[in-house]
Amino acid sequence: MAAFGTVFMPKMTLATYENEHWSPARLVNSDAIQLHPGAHVLHYASTCFEGLKAFKHSDDSINIFRMDQNIERMAQSSQLLSLPPIDKQLLKQMIIDVVREHIHQVPAPPGSMYIRPTHIGTEPAIGKAAHPTNSSMLYILLSPVGDYFSGGIKPLKLLIEENGSRCAAHMGMIKSGGNYASALGPILAAHSEYQADQVLFCPDGDVQETGAANFLLIDGNEIITKSLDSSFLHGITRDSILTLARDSGMTVSERELSVDELIERAEKRECEAALSGTAAVLTPVGTLIRDGQQVTVGNGQGGPTTQRLRESLNAIQWGEQADSHNWLTRID
Repeated sequence: MAAFGTVFMPKMTLATYENEHWSPARLVNSDAIQLHPGAHVLHYASTCFEGLKAFKHSDDSINIFRMDQNIERMAQSSQLLSLPPIDKQLLKQMIIDVVREHIHQVPAPPGSMYIRPTHIGTEPAIGKAAHPTNSSMLYILLSPVGDYFSGGIKPLKLLIEENGSRCAAHMGMIKSGGNYASALGPILAAHSEYQADQVLFCPDGDVQETGAANFLLIDGNEIITKSLDSSFLHGITRDSILTLARDSGMTVSERELSVDELIERAEKRECEAALSGTAAVLTPVGTLIRDGQQVTVGNGQGGPTTQRLRESLNAIQWGEQADSHNWLTRID
């Protein structure tokens, strides 16, 4: 089976921004784009993206999960990167049009159609290191994907990093490739030295996020996670999980969480920890590594609350449970 996100649909939607206007979107081949070697994105990283999914329900309808929230976040990322302003209605129609074009290729659950909107600065101007691009390109790629954990969900091992951050603090809430690139070195080092799956960045002891997902601590009937600020990504899956937790009567505490408190709570038998994200939904964390010492989280195998919340979110996405929060956009 092909690796997650390596198979693409043959068509994508594309629009360009020139002279302070967006062009009409068009459907084009998805195997290449034309870009000047001096394009702003290649030299000064003027790029952001999103990740969302379309799901096939038992009645054969296709439904996109939380599209409006992803569009809002992409508009925010573009603004914070000083990219040209996103036309939200244009972006929404581009997503709908490309999904509709490949509507018969959307896999049945647990598979889905992964949707990757991308916005890049295209102005050929290598002298603009301190200035924004005046032109850009927006395109929407589709990738049919199966279950992210085709071999079964395995609890993750996280290395706690207290001396470094995933990215510059003022860039944390931007979904940009540069932030993922800046985390890659520490992640590879953690894997090599400790066989860790990910790094949990906790600058000055403040528990934030991993290189590619938000972190949630579950202690009995309470979920504890960092309150939203500009230092880390405001995950839409994170928000969905917290909403479902509140719906079920759980206490959701969005606040500062220190590494010391995390370790103290993690050692309780009933404690759970998890990572949330579009691809992995909600994945259990079984082990934390601090100063070379391994700490087992709860029973080390995940727990019932993590599983229940994951199943609840999947049930809404797959059309098996009522969409009481109006998260789904049906594509006819």
